Amino acid sequence: MTRNPNPAGAANDPCRNESAAPHAGAASTHAPTRAEIAAEDGRCFPGRSYAEAVLSPIYDSAKHELLEPMMAIHRAHLVMLVEQGLVDAGTARKILAGLASIDLGEVAASRYDGRYEDLFFYVEDLTLKAAGEEAGNLHIARSRNDMGVTMYRMVLRKHLLDAIEAAQLLHRVLLRFAAEEADTVMLAHTHTQQAQPTTLGHWLTAAADVLERDIARMQAAYERANRSPMGAAALSTSGFPISRERVAELLGFDGLVENSYDAIAGADYVSEAAAAVQLTALHTGRMVQDLLLWCTQEYGALRVADPYVQTSSIMPQKRNPVSLEHARTLLSYTAGRAQTVLQMLHNTPFGDIVDTEDEMQPNLWAALSTLRSVFRLLANVVGTAEVNRDLLLERARASFANVTELADLLVREAGLPFRTAHGVVAALVKAAEARGIRDVRDVDPGMVEEAAQKVLGRPLGVPAEKLRLALDPVHFVAVRTVRGGVAPAEVRRMLAEREARAAAMAGWLDAARARLAAAAQRLNSACLALSGEEGGRG
Repeated sequence: MTRNPNPAGAANDPCRNESAAPHAGAASTHAPTRAEIAAEDGRCFPGRSYAEAVLSPIYDSAKHELLEPMMAIHRAHLVMLVEQGLVDAGTARKILAGLASIDLGEVAASRYDGRYEDLFFYVEDLTLKAAGEEAGNLHIARSRNDMGVTMYRMVLRKHLLDAIEAAQLLHRVLLRFAAEEADTVMLAHTHTQQAQPTTLGHWLTAAADVLERDIARMQAAYERANRSPMGAAALSTSGFPISRERVAELLGFDGLVENSYDAIAGADYVSEAAAAVQLTALHTGRMVQDLLLWCTQEYGALRVADPYVQTSSIMPQKRNPVSLEHARTLLSYTAGRAQTVLQMLHNTPFGDIVDTEDEMQPNLWAALSTLRSVFRLLANVVGTAEVNRDLLLERARASFANVTELADLLVREAGLPFRTAHGVVAALVKAAEARGIRDVRDVDPGMVEEAAQKVLGRPLGVPAEKLRLALDPVHFVAVRTVRGGVAPAEVRRMLAEREARAAAMAGWLDAARARLAAAAQRLNSACLALSGEEGGRG
């Protein structure tokens, strides 16, 4: 963060006095210079394009996201300086009073006008005016380098916790939905083709498991982001005997980025969070794609509740599940924003650089904010959707997707090797197709024996009732009790474990928020004690 201050402010803006420079098209006796060509309208002060393209947008973002953490850093650093004997209590009280006198609402409502390079210098000037020249001691043993990264980490951790909270909401809804649909038999697809019977509860449990891992990735990103760079100063720490640990404690960090160069140059806390967000968006989008497919009239499995659909302007019968469509496109937006962060980091130098700062960070905040909104939307859409259980079961009962169990039966009852049993069943399916049979219930046991005779040259001798049962999707599902299988009892066992893990995830979130709240209270108590309003270090 070593930009040169803006060389010109609003007070000497030639745009206020157009006579300060010749108008475009004015007669000229010499060939224009490069600078004259670049500013050919002749009305803008030097550096205005820099202000419009860079400084003003950065200022607008900073005043909304960075102001609160900046003030917290000022107060925490000041408390530490006093406790370390680097600033006397009287000076500290003046600085605290100066900080308290700043109208943060007015700052947040302000617009970039060129008088200050950025929000930091604006707030610093307000503090100096309110507390006097001694307020300059607030900058002992620190730099905009370590302050900037600290602010970014504080903003990131807030957005991560908000997104994790919303993800946990969707996760709980998926688990509850899975419990309700543990017995709902339906067809599963591989390669977009009917594969085998499963249950909706099993599918939902799988979706919840993916989301649980995504939550874990965001938790890991939070834990590595929540480390304090303060005290690194520009890059080499300071000759003053500061306590980095005390500042970290007051700001709610769980530890330090110990190496001071790593503190100001390392950007993996950003890339890890961006990668976790991008993966989460991609994975959630795959789930949404299936939900949208199930809403089609051709599939007919899912009905989205009225508040989350829209009708056509011309076709009165339409129930467009636009909530899911918006969720899908917003997840793509989220993945794109996260990819932007990773792309901006690509091949950048390992040091304090603009590339990792003002323009990049808001992309990650926006991605997390959008992800949070989508999770909350999906929790409500999924939480209110209706399932056509009868249709799903009827479709499964009619499908040839049940015949895997028939092959398994021939292994168990007729003693055939599985590959041979597979060949018998394949011959059966081909014969049924040749006869125009499209519903597996129209396959009679005699056809099985015919297929066996063709492949084996002998009958199977398997009772007809067992052959019929093997083609029942409810039976298919019930016998798959292997760990992780589709049997309703096994799905319920898995869900019980996942409910316990969900409670642990909720506990992690509560603990993380509680630590931040406790740190804020410690900082407030320390400042009150320093002001003489309340005793105790906290």
